[in-house]
Amino acid sequence: MKKLFCVVAVVCAILLAGCSAHLYQSSNENVAKTEVVLSGKNFRVIGMVEGIATATRILGIGGLSEKAVRSNAVAEMYKNAQLYGSQTIININVKQTELGLPPFYWKTTYSATGTIVEFVE
Repeated sequence: MKKLFCVVAVVCAILLAGCSAHLYQSSNENVAKTEVVLSGKNFRVIGMVEGIATATRILGIGGLSEKAVRSNAVAEMYKNAQLYGSQTIININVKQTELGLPPFYWKTTYSATGTIVEFVE
């Protein structure tokens, strides 16, 4: 009886402990190849913009590649910005968040953020 209790306790501990993982990575990139010269006030800040893309994998199957999900997040950010005239996005940051219970379930989310500026001169 004591052995059975120990076995049940160990099995419960393993099942309830879980092995979920979470990863956070961030990078800064200049996709638009835009430089803002701060020697003069030739621009004004319009606001912030964000784009999010997610891929979900079950048993390692499904979802897009990491590069495609990242590109989709940046594309979504540009779509949400609704740029016109002399506006562009600067200070683009891409954040990668991964979570799940590998190898059964894995969710990768990329979040691209940037600052919209408008050149006035």
